[in-house]
This record gives sequence, structure tokens and C-alpha cells, in this order.
Amino acid sequence: MKSLLRIVRMFCHVFRIGPSSPNNGIDMGYNGNKTPRSQVFKPLELLWHSLDEWLVLIATELMKNKKDSTNITSILLKQKGPDQQDTTSIPSFGGPGTGSRENLSIDTGESKPDDVGKQEASVDCQDVISMTANRLSAVIQAFYMCCSCQMPPGMTSPRFIEFVCKHDEVLKCFVNRNPKIIFDHFHFLLECPELMSRFMHIIKAQPFKDRCEWFYEHLHSGQSDSDMVHRPVNENDILLVHRDSIFRSSCEVVSKANCAKLKQGIAVRFHGEEGMGQGVVREWFDILSNEIINPDYALFTQSADGTTFQPNSNSYVNPDHLNYFRFAGQILGLALNHRQLVNIYFTRSFYKHILGIPVNYQDVASIDPEYAKNLQWILDNDISDLGLELTFSVETDVFGAMEEVPLKPGGASILVTQDNKAEYVQLVTELRMTRAIQPQINAFLQGFHMFIPPSLIQLFDEYELELLLSGMPEIDVNDWIKNTEYTSGYERDDPVVQWFWEVVESITQEERVLLLQFVTGSSRVPHGGFANIMGGSGLQNFTIAAVPYTPNLLPTSSTCINMLKLPEYPSKEILKDRLLVALHCGSYGYTMA
Repeated sequence: MKSLLRIVRMFCHVFRIGPSSPNNGIDMGYNGNKTPRSQVFKPLELLWHSLDEWLVLIATELMKNKKDSTNITSILLKQKGPDQQDTTSIPSFGGPGTGSRENLSIDTGESKPDDVGKQEASVDCQDVISMTANRLSAVIQAFYMCCSCQMPPGMTSPRFIEFVCKHDEVLKCFVNRNPKIIFDHFHFLLECPELMSRFMHIIKAQPFKDRCEWFYEHLHSGQSDSDMVHRPVNENDILLVHRDSIFRSSCEVVSKANCAKLKQGIAVRFHGEEGMGQGVVREWFDILSNEIINPDYALFTQSADGTTFQPNSNSYVNPDHLNYFRFAGQILGLALNHRQLVNIYFTRSFYKHILGIPVNYQDVASIDPEYAKNLQWILDNDISDLGLELTFSVETDVFGAMEEVPLKPGGASILVTQDNKAEYVQLVTELRMTRAIQPQINAFLQGFHMFIPPSLIQLFDEYELELLLSGMPEIDVNDWIKNTEYTSGYERDDPVVQWFWEVVESITQEERVLLLQFVTGSSRVPHGGFANIMGGSGLQNFTIAAVPYTPNLLPTSSTCINMLKLPEYPSKEILKDRLLVALHCGSYGYTMA
């Protein structure tokens, strides 16, 4: 199958480099080849025909009642003979009606010819769908490659769409049995939203952890050096930012930076500081996430609960607001691309906007709980004889002035009735939660999609996206202890280590956050807990290293490796005092260790 895909890529290459408008008026292929360009893929038509036959045959068997049909295995598998104890033969892709065969050896274990029950059980667990799904899927991928290379960029081949619709049930069966096929072979689903929607319910039914792995696997595919632990940093690629104007200076350097290089890696240096590394990068994301919601920029407003944020419909008071929204999208896209957490939580409706999920009236509660209750009341009660005289238009703030805005064409003359009230509630919700901030949403998504394709982010729902972007909101000390390593002479049972954890349990949640940031550069715990904390070279547990004690010595850290360098203090009281001084006075700023 790998050879087939390589050959198909060659066919596509020949097709693309052929002259588009030859002088003689005949559409030729490669370098004077006498084959017309339109005939380049003709040798593969027999393969596509065979693929179609196989899928039709499997679909036919799937539709039959199990009790009345012959087992698909008995049709497509040759039964074992006395001298075929360890192998089973299945047909090649020459087509069900041809005489060609390809032997595929499969270890089935020891079995006796007369042990019918065991043999049937063995064959049953090796049904043809499982045995051929990967190969058939590879041929489907090849078919898509040939179809798509003949279409303008961004367009899906009508022939391929017709093919997917025709074999919808079989393809869903393949995906149900092995969802990873989508990432191995069904790339067309990630590139074609109209086709992906047919399979989304299957994908979202898979474990969140698996979808995260698929997300990053596909997001970073094509990066030739993505497996390198250390990559030399080009001085021209370092983002040099000013700490005292970090938002504006970061916006300027990111807008000028090469997008492809930012996807591969980020190097940040604060002007006038020597430190540089993953710890600095994490601090940069942490500070920027706080700056994004800085009221001075008027980009986001607090929700009713005071803990989440929503785009500000009046952000136009800042002349650069759309440019800054685009930058905010870039920062969150970069953070997600590099598995960095941001210190900000958005409203559920804004996560839905990022995912392209429609909002509903319950989302209004995040910005106006009373208004949401009114909408709920309208839905729950008969409004026929209440004399509300509502129409499909509402008064809303438009650039600082109250105006009557129609919810749909001619809305001012359309009364809200018992029959159409659900439509009214939905349209009011869309006005408050979407239309009022549409320019801001569009600008944010423009920046976000520079690093995160819409086709990949839709693998998650709004709750999962929050986890991916911001991590767990609470710090579990027991999980922290469980996933901590010790070095340079410390052991878990040492008195200083025990004092340290007793201090951690006694300090406030805010101080724990400061401690986490002091050692790792981030104030958030990733999804999955402390076991998934990232270091400069990948996953790196929180580590405590012993340092000889001298009076008044403060703890220090190496954020690139998530290491706390803890002096061997003579008492718990001194340890707590020195630790809190370090947290409150030394959690920002870097020098070379």
C-alpha cells in the first residue's frame, strides 16, 4: 500500500507539471509525452472499479440479516485445509469477480482440522472487514489524491463526494472499527467539512486522550524535524520583546515572524535579560494571557460569574482592536500548537465560536443571567394571551447608541407567537452572543487558524477545548506529590522534603499557583494532571534537587527542566519563610543559571 501511494503521488506530480496550455492545442502530459494530460490517470481506472466492487460487496453483506445470510468470511476467505493450519488467503484487489489472488499470512495459532468450533471462532474474529479495512482505506486515499489533484485548490472533487456518499455505510463501518483510519488514510475528511460531518459523531465518541494524540499527530505531521529534542536557534528567529510593553511589542514581532517557523518552535528573550529557554517561553505565554484581558485594551469583558471572559462588543473604542483580536488568536493558536497553557478562561459561548458550534439561549446567562431567565420563561410558558407584543426586532447598543435591530428581514412587523417563539429566542441569542461581536470573532479566528486548522479543532467540544487551552483550574497536591521526582541527594522520606510538602499543603491556592509558576514557568496544570507537565525536551516531572544550605539562601529553579533547587533548611519554619519570599519576590524575571 505504501508503494501504491508513492506511485499515485508520481502520477499526480506528472499531472501537475504537464503544460496547461500547449502550443499545439493538445493537452499533453510530461515533457513532450504523447499521452494527453486528461489520460494520465487512465491506467488506474481499473483499480478504482475494483475498489467500488469490493465496497459494494461488503455493503451487501452488511445489509443482510445474519441469520439468513452466508457469513461474509465464507465468501471472501478460503477455508483452511489440512495443510493450511497457520495461514489464511484473502483475495487481492483485483476485484471480486477476477481470478487473481494474493496470499496474506496470518498467525491463527494451533487448530485441529476436526475442531470445527474453534476454527469457526478463529475465522470469525478475522472477518474480512477487519483484515482488509486498512488496505481498502489506503486505496480510497489514493483515489482521493487522484481526484483532488485534478481540482482547483480548496475544492473537493464531485466524483469523490459522490463516491463517499455511495459507500457511506461501509466507510462508517471502517471508522467505527478503527477510528485512527481517519488520520492514517481518510485525510479527505479533515479537508472536507461536508464529508467530515458524516463521521463526526463516531470520532467524538472516542476517548479524549486518543483524540488529543491524533490532534497533535496530524497537527505536527510534515514537520521534518519535529522529533528532534534540541534544535539550534537562529538569532533572527528569536522573539525579542520588552517586558514593560509586552503586549504591543509581542504583537509587533509575532506579526513580522515567519508563521511556519513559529509552528516548529518558539524562542523568546526579554529585552535586557539574558535568560532564554522553555521557561521563558512559558512565562511569556502566561503574561500575555493576562494582558489579553487587560481592561486597558478593552478586548474582553468579565462574564457575570467574574471568572470567565467574553469579547467586548464595545472594543471599537480601541482603534487597533481588530488587529489585537487577531494577535490574541495567534497567541492562543501558538499556545495550543506547542502545548503551552494560557492563564485565562473564556465563556462557554466563545469556545463554541472557536469550534464553529452554534450558541443557544443558555449561553446568554454568562453575560446577562436575568435576560437568560426571561428567554427561558418565554420557552416554558404559553404566550398566546399575555399581550407581550414582541416582534422580531430588539433594541440594542450599536456603537454607543441604542437602535432597533431586526432579527430577520422585516422583523419589526413580525409578531412573536406561541408557534414561532423558539425561533425568536434563538435569533435573540445569536444577536447577543454572535452578531454583536462578529467582527471581533472573525479577527480572532483569523489569527487562531494560522496555527490551528478548523478541521482539527472540531474534534473537541467546548469543555474539552477549555482543558486543552487552560488546563485544570485546581491544583491537586496529592497528584503533585505522586508525580514528583527527587535528585542530588534528596529522597521522598527526607525531613526537608516532608517539611516542603507540609508547607505546600498549608499555603493558599494562590501561593501554590505561584510555586508552580516559579518552578515550571506556567501557572496551570495540564489536562491529565502533573504527570503531563512539559519540559524543554518533552514530558518532564516536577523535580526537587538538594542544595547545600547557607543562611538566608532562597530556593531557585530551572524552569526548562521543572526543577526546584531546595536548600537543606534546618527547620520547617525557615523553609516556609524562605520559600514564600522567593515566591512573592522572585516569580518573574530570568538570568542565566
